[in-house]
Amino acid sequence: MKATQQLKEEHQGVLLGLKILEKIAQKLKKGERVDPDHLKQLLEFLTVFVDKCHHSKEEELLFPALEKVGLPKEGGPVGVMLLEHNAGRGCIKGIKEAVSLYEQGEKSAALKFVSNAENYIALLREHIDKEDNILYQIADMHLDEKAQDQLIKEFEKIETERIGVGKHEQFHQMLNDLGKIYQI
Repeated sequence: MKATQQLKEEHQGVLLGLKILEKIAQKLKKGERVDPDHLKQLLEFLTVFVDKCHHSKEEELLFPALEKVGLPKEGGPVGVMLLEHNAGRGCIKGIKEAVSLYEQGEKSAALKFVSNAENYIALLREHIDKEDNILYQIADMHLDEKAQDQLIKEFEKIETERIGVGKHEQFHQMLNDLGKIYQI
């Protein structure tokens, strides 16, 4: 398996998480109550799996590998991906603040959550499309089998060190459970 294929597979989990996030945002927008534990579980997935694990694999390993083979960091697709990662972190910060306020019963929290969630969903869906259909294809053209294999090994290290053994599977189970609750 190529490193880029592994990242694409991770995107499938992220897209499922975004569908759940969208359903939760829709419920909150209608004034319906949502279990705060569901909000916290999804927030953990977005902060730990998406950012600490997936984005770290890209930022610390894939993007530097692409720079080594001549793809510029500034002004090119890598630079755009980095800007979008940072924009996503801003949305997650807003979601995290909203979840905290929601747990405290603050009435404005639902709207804050919805606004940040909708921005994050739109950003990440476009972002994933660009990575899957442009950046990873560029990577596949420029990174040979040896480089891809090395990335896979280093991806494993990040996953083990940043989220821990078995946590990836726990996140998938949590997404499946929430998917059933929110009828995804």
